[in-house]
Order: sequence, then structure tokens, then C-alpha cells
Amino acid sequence: MSEISALHPKDDGSDLRFVAGDDKTPLKHHIEKYDSLLGEALLWVAVPNLQPGAKTDIWLYSGNKKAVATSDPKGTYDPDTLLVYHFNERGTPALDASVWANNAQSVGQPADGSLIGTGLRFDGRGVLTLPAASSLALSDNAAFTWSAWIKPGAMQPNAALYSRRDGANGLVIGLDNGVPFVEVTNAESAQRSGTAAPLAPNGWHHVAVVANGGHVVLYLDGSPYASLAATLPALSTNATVGGDAAPASPVASAAAAQPSSAADGAAAPDASAPAPEAATVAAAAMAGFVGDIDELQLAKVARSPGFIKFVATGQGPNQAKLVSFSVDEETASWLSGYFAVILKSVTLDGWIVIGILLILAVVSWVVMYDRASYLNKQAKANARFMKSFRELAADLTMLDRGDADEIWTLGGRIDEVDAKMMQASSLYRIYHIGASEIRHRFAGKGERIPVLSAASIAAIRAALDGGSVKETQRLNRLMVVLTIAISGGPFLGLLGTVVGVMITFAAIAASGDVNVNAIAPGIAAALVATVAGLGVAIPALFGYNYLISRIKDLTTDIQVFVDEFVTKMAEFYSADQIERSIAAE
Repeated sequence: MSEISALHPKDDGSDLRFVAGDDKTPLKHHIEKYDSLLGEALLWVAVPNLQPGAKTDIWLYSGNKKAVATSDPKGTYDPDTLLVYHFNERGTPALDASVWANNAQSVGQPADGSLIGTGLRFDGRGVLTLPAASSLALSDNAAFTWSAWIKPGAMQPNAALYSRRDGANGLVIGLDNGVPFVEVTNAESAQRSGTAAPLAPNGWHHVAVVANGGHVVLYLDGSPYASLAATLPALSTNATVGGDAAPASPVASAAAAQPSSAADGAAAPDASAPAPEAATVAAAAMAGFVGDIDELQLAKVARSPGFIKFVATGQGPNQAKLVSFSVDEETASWLSGYFAVILKSVTLDGWIVIGILLILAVVSWVVMYDRASYLNKQAKANARFMKSFRELAADLTMLDRGDADEIWTLGGRIDEVDAKMMQASSLYRIYHIGASEIRHRFAGKGERIPVLSAASIAAIRAALDGGSVKETQRLNRLMVVLTIAISGGPFLGLLGTVVGVMITFAAIAASGDVNVNAIAPGIAAALVATVAGLGVAIPALFGYNYLISRIKDLTTDIQVFVDEFVTKMAEFYSADQIERSIAAE
């Protein structure tokens, strides 16, 4: 995998995680090579079963700096895999990545820049010796799979890629002037596969041999190349890679004389006579391979043609035909990682609750914006009005004499810009009520000095109180929406969580799959509804408290203004004021 740095992993790649298409099941993997400087990595992943013609998704996660290494070479391969050599060692024998630990018994020459990381280079003289482990022993007619990537360096006659001989039995896989072959020797009888088109030197090819039920098939680059009607013999000795094993020792068979009983009267053979000559069959040693070998694998089962094709395509230069990276995987986003797992696990009922909460959230945000804008306009308009009101000295109706133009401009005291702002003033609307009541009581009396009785002042006070109540209601308009969001949002979220948990446990009970990977995503997804409910309630709570404090301030201003208006009204239009005016005249 190139450009691994685009995923922002840790320097050692220990945070890389592979998950199956259900986004729940972790996949075993191990790292053959990781280079954070070059941004390259060689990763081996145990993929789930692949179906022909169907796409299989695998999720790759990275970027968690607290993650610990989960690389597991032994768990990446199934127990039927007997040996896996990546050849990434230097100065030490090749290590087996399978569970069987069939490590090599000799050191090979590393070949940098092989098809998959580092390979092994052979010069025709040295060989790599495999152990004679019991797990590698073959019984008669056993199933067996051998595969490797090879790069011939020259056209050689009878060059052995893999050789295992045990007495008169043997198995050799090699190249004869570029033609891959498999040769089975069973009780001195050697059989070799037929010839086909040779391989050109200096090119990588995948070679595999599958033996099963008296039939041996040789694959080249994932496709059948040749076949052989033969059964594998019993083999339990060391095998070699890159050259032929030691030729088999001569096999001698002597006809032993059986003495006849005296009763039969048959003459016994002469003991001094020489024994019959032994029948000797010596296997000719093949040449050593010249070239590179990479990714050697052995299995105790006959791999299917689809498996061989998958390996040849997935590991070779044409892997783009098999594996592709989606845009979402290449580009990190806020929907990647754990949050994506949670959202993908949300059920339909959860999305319904989340949708309702989203609508409630939008409505509450609109209300908060509307109320905040309205209250700001109120505060500015009230401040401008009070500045003009406090300038009145004798006539409370001076700012509002009933004329439309004077009402609009506060008796000519403000310009049109301030007049437009004044229309939002709750104090001005209350003042207009009081001024109208005063003019109504003085209309047609023709008194030089107007006088209001205590009853009239009380009546006007009642009208002002009624106006203040309406203004308070106007200030509190739509605030009930915020109280619904604050109290109802968490309960709606809790409802979605409870239903989601119920569905999760019901699904687990129906499937019988009781494990943390099956339970955790469903529970986490169910809690999304509660989070959404809190996401609605918390901003609404903050906004509500802020707006209520502003409303209280404006309500207090209204009460103070009403008291101040009534006080000035009693001062300007009382009987005492008349007496002072007469005395002054």
C-alpha cells in the first residue's frame, strides 16, 4: 500500500485496524514492512469469504494515537497453511508466519526490491533448506498446495524451484528452459507434467501446484498451465528451495532364498552362491535455480482454483483489478472512525427520533435568534424614548398630541431614523396609551389649567397597567418553544435510546450472536438519540436563561416607567398644581 501517510497513522503503523464490511468484525492482519518516511507499507489481511461477482467491503481505520499494536501474523492464516515465508529477514533464516513455526534451517541471500518487499536471490549454487517437521510430512495420496512468486534470471535446463526426495519417492517443481513443470516420483516411477509456452527471463510470475485425489495441477499466474495424473508419495524428509535435494540412495532388493522343509524334499539353495544383483534406480540431481523467489507458501489442503486466482491477482502487479480504494477511505472526514460506526448502526426508529429532535432544534434556534433581535431593538428604542420623556417639564402629552406626524417624530424631537426605531419601543406604546387617556379627559373642557382627579389618575393607571401586561406578553412570545425544547428534548432522546436498546437485544436474541462486537455498535447507536436530545436541550437552556434575564430587565423598565408616568401625571395635573399656578399669576 503506497501513500499510507495520507491516513495519518502512527510512525510504526500500530494503530492500523481492518474491519469487515459489517463495520463490526475485526480482521486479523500483520505488517511485513512499514516505512513512515516513504509512506509505504506491506500489510497482510485475513479477508472474509469472497463471493464471485460480489463486492466485499473492508474498512481501514487509523489515526488513533493511543492505539496499541494488534499485528497478529499467526492469526492471519488459517491452520491449513503449513508455511509462509515473506523473506524479510537479513542474516537469519526465514521465519514462518503461520501457526506451525516451520522456520527455515539455512540463511538465504536477500533480494531487495522484489515483487512484495524483500525476496530471496539464488545463484544456482546455494539452497534454502526447510525443516523435516511432522507438520510438513506428507502421507500417500495427501492433498497439498505449493505456491511462490518466481523471477527467472536465465533460461536453464531442469532447474529446481522446490525439491523433496525421500528414498525412491520425490516431488520436484522447477523450470526446464523456462517451461514450468512438476515431477512426481513414486516408487522409482517418475512422471512429469507436459510442456507449454516458456517464461521469459526477468519477469515475475506466480507458480502454484495443487495435488488432490490422484490429480496434480500446475498453475501459472492464477490459471491452469499443466496437469498430471499422479498421486503424491509419502514424504517426511527435508525439502529445499532453489535447488535439488540430495539424490535418493540406491534402492536394492534381493531375492532371499527360503529354505524348504525336509519333509518337502526340496533342495535348499547353495548358501555360497552369490545373491541376485540389486535393482538400482538413482534420481538424477537437477540444476540450481538462478533468479529470485518471493512469498513461498505451503498448505496441507488442495486450494481451490478461485483461491489460486485470488492470490495471483491480489499479490501481483494487477492487484488493481481486485482491490480498489473508495474516496471515503482515501479522504478522512468527521464521519470516519468510531463516529461513522455509530451512525451506520442507528436504526430507523432512532433516525425518526433524531429527525424530530433536529426539527425542534432548528425551531428553537430560530426562536432564540428572533427573540434576541427583538429584545435588542426594544432596549435601544426604550433608551431613546426615555431620553426624550425625561425632558418633559409640564405637559405629558407633548410627545404625542394625536397628530400622526407628531406621533411619528415625538413632537418633532427626533428624526425619521430614530422615529423608525421608536416603533419597537414598548415604553412608547405604553406612553401613547397614557397620553391618549389624558387628552380624552381634557377634550372639550376648555380649561386653562387642566386638572385630573384622583379617580381619573387611578383609571389612567389601570390603562397603563393593561398596556404593560400586553407588552410583557409580547416580550415573552414564543418562549414556550424553548421550554418545550429544554424539557421535551431529553425525554424524546431517551425514548429513542430505550427503543434502540430493545431492538438491539431483540436482534441479538434472534441471531444468537452474543459478543461485544455485535452488542456494542447497537447500544452506542441507541445512545445517539439521547445525545441528540441533549444537543437540543442544552443550547435552548442557555438561550432561555439569557433571554429571560433580558426580558426581566425590560419588564422592570416598563414597571418603573409606569410608576414614573403616574407620578409625573399627579404632579402636573393635581389640584395643588392649580393652586400654585393661580398663586403665581
